[in-house]
Amino acid sequence: MSDAARDIENLVYTYAERIDAGDLDGVAALFAHGRICGVEDGPPETVFEGTARVRQMYEMATRLYDDGTPKTKHFTTNVRIDVDEDAGTARASAYYCVTQATPELPLQVIVTGHYRDTFHRVDGAWWFDSRTMYVDQVGDTSRHLKF
Repeated sequence: MSDAARDIENLVYTYAERIDAGDLDGVAALFAHGRICGVEDGPPETVFEGTARVRQMYEMATRLYDDGTPKTKHFTTNVRIDVDEDAGTARASAYYCVTQATPELPLQVIVTGHYRDTFHRVDGAWWFDSRTMYVDQVGDTSRHLKF
């Protein structure tokens, strides 16, 4: 695996670590040069661009508990990365599976899906350009999401 592909793979895993830690500022920082698209080719209100908007999206949607975490584990698998070194861009896809356990909710899978990501190089470092999240299966997300 090329250094670029490894750097990009680490960004994908860093996202999971930060969201599970309840580090909403850290998650948002990953999109300082990018955006999250709630819906593929969706209207402007489903696109959250830049650190402030991504942070706002997670604050609006994610339930955090007394320990500051959402009590989740995001498992990311099947990461495939295609890098265009000359252009300084890359595309990736991955599966995700989110588990959760709270005092009221026994450990269980609450959602599975897949990501479609693009990346770009800015000043020699790789950044998310876009992330589109697709939900494939939904369980009980009532203790994870605020809506």
